[in-house]
Amino acid sequence: MRSFKRILVTSALPYANGPLHIGHLAGAYLSADIYVRFQRLMGKDILFVCGSDEHGAAITIKAMKEGLTPEEVVNKYHALFEKTFKGIGISFDIYHRTSAELHHLTSQEFFNKLYQNGEFEEKETAQYYDEKAGRFLADRYIMGTCPKCGNEDAYGDQCEKCGSSLSPTDLINPKSTLTGEKPVLKNTTHWYLPLDKYENWLKEWIETGKLDGEQLHDPAEWKNHVLGQCKSWLDGGLQPRAMTRDLDWGVDVPHNIPGHEGKKLYVWMDAPIGYISATKQWALEHGKDWKLYWQDKDTALIHFIGKDNIVFHCLIFPAILKAHGDYILPYNVPANQFMNLEGRKISTSKNWAIWVHEYLDEMPDKQDELRYTMIKNMPELKDSEFTWKAYQDANNNELVNNLANFINRVLVLTHKYFEGKVPSFDEDVDFAGPEDQYESTFHETELIRIFDDIHLMADHIRAFDFRSALKTVMDISTKGNQILQFNEPWKNFKEDPDQVAAVLNLCLQYLAALSIIIRPFLPFTSDKLRQLLNTDPILEKGELEAMLEDLSEGRVLIPAGRKLQSPVHLFTRIDDQIIQTQIDKLMATDAVEPTGDDHHSFEPVKDEITYEDFMKMDIRSATIVGAERIPKADKLLKLTLDLGFEERTVVSGIAEHFSPEEVVGKRVSLLANLAPRKLRGVESKGMILMAENSDGKLSFVSPDNSTENGRTIK
Repeated sequence: MRSFKRILVTSALPYANGPLHIGHLAGAYLSADIYVRFQRLMGKDILFVCGSDEHGAAITIKAMKEGLTPEEVVNKYHALFEKTFKGIGISFDIYHRTSAELHHLTSQEFFNKLYQNGEFEEKETAQYYDEKAGRFLADRYIMGTCPKCGNEDAYGDQCEKCGSSLSPTDLINPKSTLTGEKPVLKNTTHWYLPLDKYENWLKEWIETGKLDGEQLHDPAEWKNHVLGQCKSWLDGGLQPRAMTRDLDWGVDVPHNIPGHEGKKLYVWMDAPIGYISATKQWALEHGKDWKLYWQDKDTALIHFIGKDNIVFHCLIFPAILKAHGDYILPYNVPANQFMNLEGRKISTSKNWAIWVHEYLDEMPDKQDELRYTMIKNMPELKDSEFTWKAYQDANNNELVNNLANFINRVLVLTHKYFEGKVPSFDEDVDFAGPEDQYESTFHETELIRIFDDIHLMADHIRAFDFRSALKTVMDISTKGNQILQFNEPWKNFKEDPDQVAAVLNLCLQYLAALSIIIRPFLPFTSDKLRQLLNTDPILEKGELEAMLEDLSEGRVLIPAGRKLQSPVHLFTRIDDQIIQTQIDKLMATDAVEPTGDDHHSFEPVKDEITYEDFMKMDIRSATIVGAERIPKADKLLKLTLDLGFEERTVVSGIAEHFSPEEVVGKRVSLLANLAPRKLRGVESKGMILMAENSDGKLSFVSPDNSTENGRTIK
């Protein structure tokens, strides 16, 4: 990366119609946070902006489903986003929102500038209209079969299965998500951005990094899958894209433009402008010039996103920026691929997800444990997977056995032999080092070795290779552990206290270095370690740059004589029961469709079974005679069922649909011979059958009152 005066980092605006899950973190937020924290430590002028994306059809769909106004929906999730991001340690300089007045004004100014520049093409086209609902249908109000992969639940703007960008008229067998009716085509007028007009310069910019003879970025620094997706679009030929929609929720088309009535800006026009309005708000609050971050060629603009947003950030938004005329283009878009969960794609509609706010509530003070596991498995170049067992292994075998063990051993030995003070020593003393048990002196070799390893970590971060950077950090901790093992200070203190002092002093220098270099990855642990070392809290204003200078000159990072705090374990082992509880919670939601932004009219028919398979199921009529919530489990109810011949306890994931009071007395159908399993410590003996309508609402599959409890359902 060439040298810039400043860096502007954006993370994709999360869409305010559902909570954040680990896939969101892996896609756009953890990687950006690592990069930003590192650059701050290196003393760079770097700004990190984000905010809630609060417009578009999916918001109104969510509002209709929940009987709320769009404002109530976005306010709910914006507040949850702010709390969740803070809880997991994402260090935005500002977290804004697109419903803010400043954002509306900024978006309208942008649209006006493009309109005055003559960039738009005004077209009357036939678009889908729901006659029953009496309204034009935005892309997300239309579903059908994807013409490219056959997914029957593709939206009118994108197939979320294969990632293809679509137009509503591309869909096979389209239907309105509002009424389920087949829509009709009806004429309406919109403003189009002529992407085909920009195709040549976009192709040159993507493939060579050059524009108008100026080298703006280095394609060799871009990820292959990012370039590949862009080239695929360009090779297929770009088409004009409507920048307005017929909606009642969003940013108004400026009122000075004839025909503006009833028109809103397309969400993919207004959402990325949210990065600009967030920067403006930050600048207002801090007395800065926002234009330096968006209009000065000495700024590197870097977008952190998931792979489903590549086209919008690499082609459409750059086209909008250049059409305006005053803005810089992205220097890099290091998009990540997807993180899967326990062998399956994360699905918000099926609740197959780990919700970050729930993790923070259920696993208190374990923010860095989640960050570590996700960074270790970050989907930087290909899809990756999160499993609870891998999370447990990473914590127990790496954070506990390596990092926490090293820190604790050094502090325990320092308190045992030197009253908890950093020991002084004879600088010429020799000791065994971690590589080939070489004989080394403290200043001449070991500080330089730490310096070299940190430079390697830094190179990885600058290349957006955060997995390798984290491994380098853990390798540094491993080398510190090896120094202890090779020198065995617990055996040698009586015979050679000066050598023990040298070993522990060196290990404390390792800890001081680790307290800074783990900061981008494990910020909460960094704070705790700094406290143990009685070192000033990190302000992230050039501390790493200063430390590297000290190491290069052979200067110690923590002086002899400093009193250290009593040792504590920074990480503790996570036992099997805690992990099993989380696995059981995930599995319990497998048959339920509680929340999320997907909308499915029908589940596909499952694989064929035989009559004999069906006859193995013992389905019985029953009545719910008792119901109660399970503590710390928002989705689960503990039900007591009367089967006529006995009572059964069943745990059901329906708490987001029904209160305990609502279900008592309900007639239900029970799969009675399902193998029992424990959910949140409660043994569940069976499963009640539920039906789901097109809006995701559940209802009981109930026998009529003439059927006694316990009768077989055939």
